[in-house]
Amino acid sequence: MATFSSVTRPHVLSAIAEHDDRGPVAFLKLYGFSPTPGTTLQFGGTTYDAMAILAVAHRYATGRAALPEEMEGGKVAVGALLRKHGFEVDGSGGAPPATARRSARTAARATRSTKTQEPEKPAPVCPTCYMTLPATGVCDSCG
Repeated sequence: MATFSSVTRPHVLSAIAEHDDRGPVAFLKLYGFSPTPGTTLQFGGTTYDAMAILAVAHRYATGRAALPEEMEGGKVAVGALLRKHGFEVDGSGGAPPATARRSARTAARATRSTKTQEPEKPAPVCPTCYMTLPATGVCDSCG
């Protein structure tokens, strides 16, 4: 079972960029996904398959894309995970009602906070293989 605690906003943005580069049909086919009705990610005026984007974001975070079988059947709260990173998601995405309520309370507390949060800096990504670069700045895969 894939865990998504290491997935950050830059990982999701990298998955979106790959989707844009490959096109929706090739992207879904490459990772073994079929279009998932009901759960979509809205970003930059474009609609994406939220489940596939999160699975590929997992690849950028860990080196292994989450499999469709690991994502289906409400095992992963896709919508809640993407909303947590500031994305707009339509549909439930398998989020249980308690998680949705908890997310709403957390968001309400965050808006009441007087501290301003700095935006998360995107991690550097290898232009060849799209993997997150280590601290050395040299890709482990490409050299």
